[in-house]
Amino acid sequence: MSGGTALVNRPVITAWSAVSPFGIGRAAFTEGIRERRPAAAGLDDEQWQAAGDRACLVPDFDLRTVLGKKGVRSMDRVTGLAVTTVARLLDDAPRNRWVATGEDAALVLGTTTGSVQSQMDFTRDSLTGEKPYLVDPARFPNAVMNCAAGQSAIWHQLKGPNTTIAGGHAAGLYALNYARRLLTFGRARTVLCGAVEEFSHARSWLERHAHRPDTEGPAQLPGEGCGLLLVEQRGPGGRDDAEQPVLAEILAVEMGIALDGGVRPALAACLRRALTRAGVRPEEIWAVSTSEAPGPSGEQERAAVAEAAEGADPVHLTQAALIGDTGAAAAAFQIAAVLVHAETTPEAADRVALVTSVDRDGAVGCALLRLAGPR
Repeated sequence: MSGGTALVNRPVITAWSAVSPFGIGRAAFTEGIRERRPAAAGLDDEQWQAAGDRACLVPDFDLRTVLGKKGVRSMDRVTGLAVTTVARLLDDAPRNRWVATGEDAALVLGTTTGSVQSQMDFTRDSLTGEKPYLVDPARFPNAVMNCAAGQSAIWHQLKGPNTTIAGGHAAGLYALNYARRLLTFGRARTVLCGAVEEFSHARSWLERHAHRPDTEGPAQLPGEGCGLLLVEQRGPGGRDDAEQPVLAEILAVEMGIALDGGVRPALAACLRRALTRAGVRPEEIWAVSTSEAPGPSGEQERAAVAEAAEGADPVHLTQAALIGDTGAAAAAFQIAAVLVHAETTPEAADRVALVTSVDRDGAVGCALLRLAGPR
């Protein structure tokens, strides 16, 4: 199973934003990555009945404070993270709102399962409420996987295609590949593309029970957030100016499935296809960002990358130690971190960054980006 991309007029990334454990907005993420600042903090026992006592949360994230009182009474955390990130990206520059809203503006959002907390709360209410099993109907939309994407579109007048893609840690790459297809076939003029994950009691306990210390080693601290890219076709004649501030060109996105724990062969096949279809030589790779999967899966991921980048000496970018396991948002944050490093690194100009992802359920993928470098 795979999906390939190789285009003459390839899509480009022209803006991005993030709501992360470093804080709200692009500037907070940039500062945290450059300072290499760990974001872990203790959990308030009164607020969180989680499986652990520490996590990497978006600091001071209160929906009423961030979004105002109107329309947030029944909004859950994952939806609030997505709506806030879309707002920050649109407000970062006048051009962003002009090109990324309206009839031809699409939103593609990656997730694991939506809000696990909302799903479990709604299910519990249906079993424990007084007959005839009364539940709060206003909370039902939160239990649906595409709630965050739908609410983001409603809040910000995104009237084009609206898609939610479930892919675990690889969700950001699945979303990027889907965004590329929307642009290729003329279904949208611009695409807001990214992924979101929330921290919750339910997620922390599910992760605790799913973790296999014998094969995965120590558990990573849970993290949360939303990373979002503005993706569009390059301007007429390949224009790269103030009207379309290109940050990176999307050369290729390849996805695959690792069967029976065979991460290395599955990911290596993705990497070979990506390099071939993009026409990229291994020595052109300037930076690599892996998903830092734990245990043997991570070892196989690193081995596949080393094989693909043989002859190169890439910079290896890491972030899990800083912001924890951000689940579905991980690949989107990896791309954002690559763009942060490229902004201040002259040698990154016209070089290639490789982003890889491995999920415990078998999804693997990679993306190749040609970076514009400092502006």
